Amino acid sequence: MAGSSSSLPPLCEKISYKNYFLRAVDLTILGLLFSLLLHRILLMKQSDNVCVVAFLCESFFTFVWLIITFIKWSPAEYKPYPDRLDERVHDLPSVDMFLTTADPVKEPPILVVNTVLSLLAVNYPANKLACYVSDDGCSPLTYFSLKEASKFAKIWVPFCKKYNVRVRAPFRYFLNRPAATESSEFSKDWDMMKREYEKLCRKVEDATGDSHWLDADDDFEAFSNTKPNDHSTIVKVVWENKGGVGDEKEVPHFVYISREKRPKYFHNYKAGAMNVLVRVSGLMTNAPYMLNVDCDMYVNEADVVRQAMCIFLQNSISNSNNCAFVQYPQDFYDSNADELAVLQSYIGRGVAGIQGSIYAGSGCLHTRRVMYGISLDDLEDDGRSLSSVATRNYLAEENLAREFGNSKEMVTSVVNALQRKSNPQHSSLTDFLEAAQEVGHCDYENQTSWGKTIGWLYGSTTEDVHTSLGIHSRGWTSSYISPDPPAFLGVMPSGGPEAMVQQRRWAAGLLEVLFNKRSPLIGVFFGKLRFRQSLAYLYILTWGLRSIPELFYCLLPAYCLLHTSALFPKGVYLGIIVTLVGMHCLYTLWEFMSLGFSIQSWFVSQSFWRIKSTCSWLFGIPDIILKFLGISETVFVVTKKTMPEIRSESESGKSQQEDDCPNQNSGKFEFDGSFYFLPGTFIIFVNLAALVGFSVDLLQQLSYSHGGSSSGMAEACGCVLVVMLFHPFLMGMFEKGKYGIPLSTLSIAAFLAVLFVVFSLGKLVY
Repeated sequence: MAGSSSSLPPLCEKISYKNYFLRAVDLTILGLLFSLLLHRILLMKQSDNVCVVAFLCESFFTFVWLIITFIKWSPAEYKPYPDRLDERVHDLPSVDMFLTTADPVKEPPILVVNTVLSLLAVNYPANKLACYVSDDGCSPLTYFSLKEASKFAKIWVPFCKKYNVRVRAPFRYFLNRPAATESSEFSKDWDMMKREYEKLCRKVEDATGDSHWLDADDDFEAFSNTKPNDHSTIVKVVWENKGGVGDEKEVPHFVYISREKRPKYFHNYKAGAMNVLVRVSGLMTNAPYMLNVDCDMYVNEADVVRQAMCIFLQNSISNSNNCAFVQYPQDFYDSNADELAVLQSYIGRGVAGIQGSIYAGSGCLHTRRVMYGISLDDLEDDGRSLSSVATRNYLAEENLAREFGNSKEMVTSVVNALQRKSNPQHSSLTDFLEAAQEVGHCDYENQTSWGKTIGWLYGSTTEDVHTSLGIHSRGWTSSYISPDPPAFLGVMPSGGPEAMVQQRRWAAGLLEVLFNKRSPLIGVFFGKLRFRQSLAYLYILTWGLRSIPELFYCLLPAYCLLHTSALFPKGVYLGIIVTLVGMHCLYTLWEFMSLGFSIQSWFVSQSFWRIKSTCSWLFGIPDIILKFLGISETVFVVTKKTMPEIRSESESGKSQQEDDCPNQNSGKFEFDGSFYFLPGTFIIFVNLAALVGFSVDLLQQLSYSHGGSSSGMAEACGCVLVVMLFHPFLMGMFEKGKYGIPLSTLSIAAFLAVLFVVFSLGKLVY
């Protein structure tokens, strides 16, 4: 597979970033935080409850910054050289591409179609690729859309490869007409492709409102009398590449899967769907590598698979096959995701410089046999062959059946995968349909290791981090690639209810991992998780817990103003606070601006971080408590995805550039009647009430003594800062419709704010 010459340049190189100035800033902020805690301890003798609560909150913030300092100490990433592949590698390995969707309403089929088309058209030999789509909604509309997409792919894939198209998702590619300098042949082909894509869109749109095609085509018989949560396994080969020579006109294999679901069986959400994809693909193509992409994350860089192969194959050439997966950052095209971009650039690269990037759920290439549960210790020194002990443990027939299930075909494919052998190529994909339906049964995993030590791990709604932790705990490393342009681009829920639902799910799922048997606290002592890597996992897994100190710290300045007590005593302590706030603001602002983002973007991101921590992550805590008490289970809620509408020039009076511009409501925060927005509304009411009370007291002091007191000025500034950070809630009090806070939420929050004010003034009233 690989060339033997060591004189050839490497396929990739690891780039380390060491900035001693940033290290000094991190340590300075850490020193100030410890000084703050020391000063608090000295004030503890006053037995002030405010001082105790502030100390606990600040201790948590110090702990978080300590972890961040450890994580960011030695950032790194890999730079691949895909142009060197052809001279180093004679036969590229196969890749199975996985895409999951679960709801045709929240995840529009045309969005899924575009992601699929971008996958089918990647710059990689078509005979080495297979695309598997898991439809957990068992939607005939989704299947219909995919069938139509496969027809369009037969002209779209050759077009992309003929003209070396970079963006291979049609809905993004056709946003802008090519330059007039292009050849007449290309212009004709471009116009033809756009017309065909518009036909595809109309077919999918028409099918959404009219299901006559469901009865007219026998291919849809399997969908009759089915429900999303009650149906048998459906596996259909949408397209099989029988050419098999890698010609540029070939389209990769394309398979549709809807695993069996029954009301009495728990289906383990996305992790369960991914494991069915692993099993079905193992039977049909059994590629040694697997690309996992969310249905809304289209391929933005055609060489994405080749880039990842540079990492895997370079390791193979150097006999250091310890890389389990290659993770790309998640980038978005539709909304404000600047905060995530900054987080990935600094925290993501920092984690990559330790034991490797954390699996992020999408845009990741996995090694199949690592997902089958083997550890780094199970391999020989060459990093390829199983050791004699591992061979006895894994390849014994009775052990394989117990671990992977009773399907003989599945056991055979597992043996081939573990021994790095390919499935026989003479078989047709349709020959495995019966076996594929068997491994898709909802009871197939009973008494096996699927979801426990094999495949995507169960027990958390954040199956990505859970699975990643399991892989790193077995001694494997991972790699991080951040190409320019981004490898994948997706859609993020807009600021509002959908974002709150997603953040709550993440917070609850991460806490599930924190408190289970694979906690990083355990992995350090009983696994092969490196200490700093365990801290990186702790940083992410404790997001939900951060909601409590964040909430208290947003209320403490208001409480102190109303209670006439000091949160920020004068002197050294106040100086430390002012210095800390100033340094943190300047530091985070520099991080944003160094990546090309604006000051406004920085402020919006700081605001949203406070909102999601106090309004969304907070609800993840009771979810976990109820689960541990056995009262209820955490629920995986699919978030709604949207995509811009692509219209022909005859249908639109505006240019494509105008269509792509945000409207006047772009970026505005949306509200609904859910309890997610109650904490934020309560916080804004309390701080406004405290500021009003402080202003009244200040005016009275000015009128009676002709001079004001500076008492409480620091706390008042704290309240102003909180109001600024919760600015969307302040604006929502005066807006109407979806941009306004509902009256019910305002009423409950106002009532709670009155109780808080009365409680704060209690001693004075008494």
